[in-house]
Amino acid sequence: MKHFILPAAMLAAAPAHAATGPFFSLHNTNFIVLLGFLLFLAVLVYFKVPGMLGNLLDKRAEGIQAELDEARRIREEAQTLLASYERKQRDVQDQADRIVAHARQEAELAAEAAKTDIQASIARRLASAEGQIASAEAKAVKEVRDRAATVAIAAARQVVAEQMDAAKAGQMIDASIAEVGAKLH
Repeated sequence: MKHFILPAAMLAAAPAHAATGPFFSLHNTNFIVLLGFLLFLAVLVYFKVPGMLGNLLDKRAEGIQAELDEARRIREEAQTLLASYERKQRDVQDQADRIVAHARQEAELAAEAAKTDIQASIARRLASAEGQIASAEAKAVKEVRDRAATVAIAAARQVVAEQMDAAKAGQMIDASIAEVGAKLH
């Protein structure tokens, strides 16, 4: 490794060895380079390049600060907006829960009302059916009585007709006329 360091050092030091003679001579390259550098700096100062660079850097810093302030403001607005949306979401969720609870309560009340209506309807139908049954029963009893009376009359007529002769019929007619005459006077 020592073998490589020595030649590299020699190559790097070669320009320094090129300067010969006194330092403040125009033949000394180091002095010329120094004069050129100082002249370059003087031109930069004359044209106010450091001030322009400072202004540009200040403007850039102000721009960056403005962007940071804008980003901070936007972030705060976003956080405020997010909090607002979260609050609205909670409010909407609460309202939805209340609506669902109200709907359930109304459904229960409607079910109870329907149950009561069904019971009342069943009671009315039972009463109507009992009334129809009683009416049908009374009608059937009346029909049976009417039929029994008709049969009894027919049977009595037949019995009377079989037992009745002309003399008995005349006596009965005379008795009926006398009875009517007694009731009219």
